[in-house]
Amino acid sequence: MHEVAITQSMLDLVLKQAEKARAKEVKKINLVIGEMSGFTEDSVRFYFDLLSKGTLAAGATLSFRVVPTTARCRGCGKDFELKELDWTCPHCHGNNIEIVAGKELSVESIEVE
Repeated sequence: MHEVAITQSMLDLVLKQAEKARAKEVKKINLVIGEMSGFTEDSVRFYFDLLSKGTLAAGATLSFRVVPTTARCRGCGKDFELKELDWTCPHCHGNNIEIVAGKELSVESIEVE
């Protein structure tokens, strides 16, 4: 159920910014979502539609930029995209890695009228 809380937080942030801009309506919300964030576009859309009813953001379009899971090898220092079952560096074949992208979940921008 953490999708509900996160979506509510995102909506609260959007509405606060829309109020600051004295917007009449939120037209579009541009989101960044990492592959490893645990969220799917479908779940965010579903909860957003429920939670935004009766607000300035009701009916707003959600746009997603998906960030692939990327790791950095601590052995050779190179970045690479992680594949599901292969978490070894394709450059040096080491397995001492750190995740550097793919856990994101943020509002990148909003478009208002």
